Amino acid sequence: MSLAKAYAVLDAQSPLIPFTVERREPREDDVVIAIKYSGICHSDIHQARNEWGASRYPMVPGHEIAGVVTAVGSKVTKFKVGDHVGVGCFVHSCTQCETRDEDLEQYLPGLVQTYNDVEADGVTPTYGGYSDHIVVREGYVLSIPDNLPLDRAAPLLCAGITLYSPLRHWQVGPGKKIAIVGMGGLGHMGVKLAHAMGAEVTVLSQTLSKEADGRAFGADHYYATRDPETFRKLASSFDLIICTVSSDIDWNAYLNLLKVDGTLCLLGVPEKAVPVHAFSLIPTRRNLAGSMIGSIKETQEMLDFCGAHNITADIEKIEMKDVNDAYERVLKSDVRYRFVIDIDASF
Repeated sequence: MSLAKAYAVLDAQSPLIPFTVERREPREDDVVIAIKYSGICHSDIHQARNEWGASRYPMVPGHEIAGVVTAVGSKVTKFKVGDHVGVGCFVHSCTQCETRDEDLEQYLPGLVQTYNDVEADGVTPTYGGYSDHIVVREGYVLSIPDNLPLDRAAPLLCAGITLYSPLRHWQVGPGKKIAIVGMGGLGHMGVKLAHAMGAEVTVLSQTLSKEADGRAFGADHYYATRDPETFRKLASSFDLIICTVSSDIDWNAYLNLLKVDGTLCLLGVPEKAVPVHAFSLIPTRRNLAGSMIGSIKETQEMLDFCGAHNITADIEKIEMKDVNDAYERVLKSDVRYRFVIDIDASF
């Protein structure tokens, strides 16, 4: 065993505090990673505060991990010491069940989350990226292209793949009209990725306060959803709308922005059930769908795509001691656009 310096939350009402966790000695198929940067995802807050239920304490959050390989097991072939690598939202998946599908493993039983879970042995807790190092099986380690700076690449391991997966699934490309609802940590990645895929991209945000940023990221159009004229002007306009917000919105109004066979895909998780009228769907064969992260295969594809197009997140770096303040700022949407913890500066 090795000891890792970390920050943990001990219960749903407590702040994150300095903590020490045990990491296993590397096995023959393990990769040891010195964590350099760990992104802060809104889901870290949800889970730290048990807002989704089933939280396990003590909890070390963090599933946007970027670092450098410091050791590899005897049977590791994909990585060597010094490689730039990442770890995303899960560190194990079912490898034997009849439904095994490497393209859809994130939706199948047997998934082991990077934190707030237990290892495949059913006993050992998983602890995430708010720490100085981690030990992960080779098959769940991602290669980060050398041209991507590690700090700005870290959010790609969750925010990046969360947007890339539905864009690829609905075959976004030239000739497609795409809308991104929300210009936050997820939304700004959606704009960059959809633009790089060749789509015509529209941002739908409450106000026009981030319009300059949105256009710099690749948005062709930018509309304020507080203006009722937006919904009249854009009726039946889009092939795909990706909703990144977790707030309650007028779902029927957004569905009416879709073309025939268009899809509204939810990424954010509203507190209340989504109320949808049947006539928002039936007359134009519209679809209401959801999506989450991607497989290891797809996540590597996303990283390679980002490397080819020089796509990274826009970030604000902090030290670990500032993580509790950062959580509150995330809740206020007071970050452009993703917090990333500088681990070397923190311990």
